[in-house]
Parts: sequence; structure tokens; C-alpha cells
Amino acid sequence: MKPLIIKDSWQDNALTNGRLLSVSIPAPGVETAVFLQQALGEARFFWSAANGGLTLAGFGIAADLFAWGQNRFEQIQQQAQALFAEAVIDAAGEERPLAGPRLFGGFSFIDDFTPDNTWSIHYPAQFILPHYQLAQQNDESWLTLNAILPPDETPETLLPELQAALQTRLTVLQTGISPAPPPPRAPTPLHLNYPMSYDDWETMITHATQKMKNGPLNKAVLSRVCEIRYAQKVDVDGALAYLNATYPDCYRFLFEPRPFHAFYGATPELIVDVNGRSLRTMGLAGSIGRGKTPAENDALAQELLNSAKNQHEHALVVQSIRRRLAPLASELTIPEQPGILQLGYIQHLFTPIQAMLKQADGVLPILQNLHPTPALGGQPRELAMPFISQAEPVPRGWYGAPVGWLDHNLDGAFGVAIRSAITQDRRVWLYAGAGIVADSDPQAEWDETALKFKPMLDALGISSNTEPLKRTVK
Repeated sequence: MKPLIIKDSWQDNALTNGRLLSVSIPAPGVETAVFLQQALGEARFFWSAANGGLTLAGFGIAADLFAWGQNRFEQIQQQAQALFAEAVIDAAGEERPLAGPRLFGGFSFIDDFTPDNTWSIHYPAQFILPHYQLAQQNDESWLTLNAILPPDETPETLLPELQAALQTRLTVLQTGISPAPPPPRAPTPLHLNYPMSYDDWETMITHATQKMKNGPLNKAVLSRVCEIRYAQKVDVDGALAYLNATYPDCYRFLFEPRPFHAFYGATPELIVDVNGRSLRTMGLAGSIGRGKTPAENDALAQELLNSAKNQHEHALVVQSIRRRLAPLASELTIPEQPGILQLGYIQHLFTPIQAMLKQADGVLPILQNLHPTPALGGQPRELAMPFISQAEPVPRGWYGAPVGWLDHNLDGAFGVAIRSAITQDRRVWLYAGAGIVADSDPQAEWDETALKFKPMLDALGISSNTEPLKRTVK
């Protein structure tokens, strides 16, 4: 069956092109890595929540939704509603939260994003319903097959055929050989470059801080890139395996809508998780490194808690989230003071936030309301966004934007796509940013971005010492 393509002309009901049929069966003993490796060379998708939460994977394309412009969130919402409105979901999918169809996708950082060479195949908004998907949590595992029925077919006609295909796929997956562990080091790259010199960075940061001291702009997150080129295709599976093993406390993701064109990473930041009226999000801003001993870690954490600059940066994020959620929530729980989120290589100021929404309208309206938080954009938003676009020499694409999944109820979860890489065959681009406020120091922010390159450099088998944490003029 051909995939259903739903463009921004969402008002043409998707059902004129077919009807979604989704069937699910339990899938004990299936490994996510086997599932993804067997799909190498196809469109692939992956999401794994932090600390042993929900893990999802998919491959193939049953339906493809995409949109442009300022209304892209609403367009995707309406397209997803059309896709799921008359869907036939196997009874198990209704009874088991892990079963049933899910869309994987995300958005670009800015709504008027024009794809450049790096992001050539990515839309400002795109969500894909995979042909096969795997959902796992705790000891439960479900395999789902999604297909679009031709208009002249009935579910009863094709259901036995799809159930048989699903059982065959399950057998293949259960007898699949576990992938070998990735080699300790990936091949040496042919070329590695940080295009922005320190002098250019210093000029950009100084311009930003002067603007903040003399005007209403309070914060802007500014980023730089690392470019890498190999003699062979980038080992995305090896990098993802490293991230899963090394950063289980982060949200790991893969969005590969075309084979060997992959966006992937391990982000510590959840922008929003919505289940009915229940909402989770976080304030995450303010960073410092880890020490070599527990005592050094504690000392650095206390230094971060005592930092007026980092506390100010963090407070801007939390205040913005509070302001945007308050009109939508009947209950809103936000701790008065931030704590510390310790990751393998970095520590952040962290405020967990929970809410009970007044209405259950799905995750996308909330996502539109929150993106971008000052953690990746700035404050006030209407000043920070154009400033970032003008100041940064390289388009962000999907970096710093929401990436995640939607279920057939339009609930879902999205992370902020940081600590990430975009890969095209033999080339990789990494992004790292820092929150700039009026008293930011260019050297300290340079060092912070160098630290934030570390997860993806390590995942690619490249020493993070390729750029020393000191002033370096390229």
C-alpha cells in the first residue's frame, strides 16, 4: 500500500484517500535495537523517555503529514484529527495504552524556516505514521501495523491479511540476532571544523549583552555548529546505542524520514508531556560541569545554585512557563526554588512543573503555547526570536525545537531537540547553544557550548578535546 500524503491542504479530508487501519499484538522478547537494525535503509523513528520510561520505535511510512507557516501547529492538529477521526483501531489498541498508532515528528525552530543544504529534506512541521511500530514500557511490549485502506476496501476484508503480516513480522523480530555492540571508536573523520571563530563568537555575545543592557531584551540563546565529514556513511545506529547506554537520564530520539538522513540526539529537556488533562514540563536553564569526585560535584552544584547570573537565566524560563500555562490550568504546581539535575557530564538548574489542564485538547495546542521557552529562545519571545535569526550565521533547522510523538487521542510527549546531530550520508552537523543575559561572559559561554558538544562528539567516537575549553581562534 502506498503511504498517505497529507499536505497543508488539510481540509481535503484524508478519508477521500483511504482510511487508517491499525492492528496490534503483544510482542514479548523483541529488542528495539533489532527492530531498528532490521529497518536499516528505510524511514526510521525512535523515542525513549528518560529513566526507563516509554520507548517507541517505528519504520516505514503509512502516512506523512507536513505543514508550513505561522499556522503549522494548527495544521498538524487538524491533519492528525482527520487521519484518526474514522480510523479502525484493533480492540487491543483501545484497551492497551502501549498499543495503537502514533505519529513521530516535530517542528523547525522558527515557523518561516526555509530548508537549506543541511536541512534539505526537513519541513517546518512534519509527522509520520510508521508502517510498523514498537512500544515498550516496563515488561510490556506491543507491535503495531498501520495501513491506509483504499477507499473501496472495508476493514473486514483486509484485517486478516494485516494480522497475518503482523504475526510474520513479529516472528522475524523475535528470532532476530541482537546487534553487536558498537566498536569503542568510530572511524576517524576526514574533516572536522568549527566554522565560528572565538573572535566572531565574542563579537556576537558582546552585541547581545549590550543590547540587553540598553533595551527590553532580557535573554537570548545563541548557538554555534560543528561540521564533520567521513569517508563512509555515518554510523547512526552506533551513535544511538552509545546515547542509550550513556544517557539513560535523557530523552533519546531519532527522526529519519529518508534513509541515512537522520536527526537524533539525547536531550535532557522535556518541553511538554500531556495525557488527557495531566501535564508535565520543566524549567531547565543554567549550567555547570561535573567534577571528578562526589565532593567536586557537590561544590560545583552549590556554585551553580549560588550563581546570580544562572539563577536569573533560570527564573526567566520558569516565569515564562508559569505565565503561559496559568490561563490554561486549573491547577499549577511549581516549586519556589530550583534544584539540580545532574547528567553524566553537566549539571543544570532544574524546576519540575506539573499542571491539571482545564480542557483536554491534546498536546499540540500546549506545545504551540510553550515553544520556544526562554531556555532555547529568549525573553521576551517577540524580541528574542528575530534577534537570534539575525545574529546566528547558520540556520537552526530543527535544533532547539520540539521533537516527539502523538497518539490517536492527540496526546503525546515532546523534548527540546538539543544535544543533537543532523546527518546526511557521510556528513554530520552538531549544534550547541548557551543562554545569554546582560552579564554573560563570552569566554564562559564559549566553554559552555564546548561542553554541550560532548555527548554527540563522544557518540560519534570523536574526542571532545578536539576543541579545548579555552580561547581558540580558528
